[in-house]
Amino acid sequence: MSTLTARLAQFATTLRFEDIPDGARGAARRLIFDSLGCSLGGLKQHDPGIYLDVVRELGGNPQATVLGTGTRLSVVQATLINSLLVRVMDYNDIYWMQDPSHPSDIIPAALSTGEYVGANGQELLTAIVIGYEIAMRLCEFAFPGIRERGWHHATLTQFASPFVAGRILGLTKGQMVHAAGICGSSHATTGSVAAGKLTMMKNTADPMATAAGVESALLARSGYTGPEHVIDGKEGLMHCLGEGWKPDALTSGLGSDFHVTRCGMKAFPTEALTHAPITALLNIIAREALTPDQIQTVTVRTIARAADILSDPSKYNPRSKETADHSLPWCLAAACARGKVTPAEFTSQAIDDPLIRSFLARIHVLAEPSYEAMFPEKQPNHVTVTTRSNKSIEEFVEFPRGHWTSPLDRPSLLQKFGSLAAPDMDSDRVQAVYDCVMEFEQMDSIAPLLSMLRVRE
Repeated sequence: MSTLTARLAQFATTLRFEDIPDGARGAARRLIFDSLGCSLGGLKQHDPGIYLDVVRELGGNPQATVLGTGTRLSVVQATLINSLLVRVMDYNDIYWMQDPSHPSDIIPAALSTGEYVGANGQELLTAIVIGYEIAMRLCEFAFPGIRERGWHHATLTQFASPFVAGRILGLTKGQMVHAAGICGSSHATTGSVAAGKLTMMKNTADPMATAAGVESALLARSGYTGPEHVIDGKEGLMHCLGEGWKPDALTSGLGSDFHVTRCGMKAFPTEALTHAPITALLNIIAREALTPDQIQTVTVRTIARAADILSDPSKYNPRSKETADHSLPWCLAAACARGKVTPAEFTSQAIDDPLIRSFLARIHVLAEPSYEAMFPEKQPNHVTVTTRSNKSIEEFVEFPRGHWTSPLDRPSLLQKFGSLAAPDMDSDRVQAVYDCVMEFEQMDSIAPLLSMLRVRE
């Protein structure tokens, strides 16, 4: 019987652009556009600047472009920086079944490698869809999810990224298996990067696993070998992380049931499980026209993991963006104080905003056991706002704004991109980038798109 890695490699080497339905192509184009917008917002963040300075000091062949800039790095370095740019604001896409994933973290593996070898739009789009299909199925693979076992989802990214880069590099099935073995046996990530007080590694673990996939594919192309049984063999992933796996979740429907159409986008630059309660609270504030001085308390009933991960003591006193955007109390306090949850609520100035901080102690988060059976197909959250006049206002939501069942429409996509690109791009240029991405498969090379995105040296 072939290994799971071999079956994934068979899919990754044989999928044709013509096999991808229109709906899946359209979903991929929208996700690419959203991710490019996130990368432009990422250019303004502190973390990528530090990493880029270190990479420049190390030097390397100028093989691929840093998104939004004229800087060129080695293809592996460019992949890492570009993935970090997409990821750093925690504003990129989200898929959550047993485990969470941000499949767009892997898009730079296709873009940078594609620029390096001169791939066209059809080849790039096919590789990106392959990445989504494998990354999203990995989320459905473990019962309980690997996050509940103490591991971060970058542990899964290490198994998806080699297939994306490998497809662009034209690896054979055997080489693809080795690439997955090289990467999958060397980049497991502990859950510590997303637990308690958060650091810059929260946003960097996935980019590292993505860049490792590119490096692994390059090694495999040159004849380097890796364990073929890295997922399902002796002392592979399934062996080491304990019992409770559904191997069919990885391969069932590959090439016919395209998961990319079911990937959500983020309407808020925050951890995914904050989105449903934010949606419910903002609905209440808008419907009732509440002002900050009218709000006394906010009580949230949510699933246990959201109450645990997002509302531990450190989340009631965030001192960094990384902790604030993973703090449910902070997100809801910002919504109460400002009536919105946007990147502006996570700047260093906002972290010290006394009005937002005044609401933190008034946010109460409770685990609701009856919601567990509904998750992850639904994300049930019940929010109650008590006003200073003692009025109680309630809202129950099952899906946040941006969920694939409630997707961001075209104006919302353009608005989000524009807010991330401002002040470097006006609306006409944003529209031009959108139009270019909507014809992604018509591109002979990615160079024109990279030129359109350039906002700094």
